[in-house]
Amino acid sequence: MEGILFETERLYFRALQKEDLEEIMEIWGDDEVMAWSGGAGTREQEERSLTFYRTMQKERGFSPYLVFLKGTEEAVGICGFNPPVESFDAELLYHFKKRHWGKGYATESVLGVTQYAKDILHLRSIISSADPKNKASQKVLEKAGYRYIGVKWYEDLSQEEPTYVWESDKTA
Repeated sequence: MEGILFETERLYFRALQKEDLEEIMEIWGDDEVMAWSGGAGTREQEERSLTFYRTMQKERGFSPYLVFLKGTEEAVGICGFNPPVESFDAELLYHFKKRHWGKGYATESVLGVTQYAKDILHLRSIISSADPKNKASQKVLEKAGYRYIGVKWYEDLSQEEPTYVWESDKTA
């Protein structure tokens, strides 16, 4: 498979490409997948997102990545980073196709992108949040070593959300 940036035991990760719009729509355009993340996007919104993230990848060296299952090379989700917010180097995001929920891909992906962020991108701190009702997403962040720092207001979602932080080892 071409363009792979890194991999985990079961998954490959690559930057988003122009041809990925249909895969993106299956994730970011899905009402159920995006129910706790501000709702599904329209095709036009996701075309803009794709352009934005492709530019971000070129300029910053990171963005959300399309996640593929090894063996079948099926796209199962998106996991990676939004631009820096506040004093953090990046904001973590992850969304997976519903048929792939409950298989550990989100935790494996978050662990993989966080390791990549530390070892290759040299990021020092990453913030993430989850809808207060989305206990599974909160569990993913905890399992991946993100530390709960409290509830924070998110203007774009018009709600408070449990917020988590990952910070690299100061001794590394």
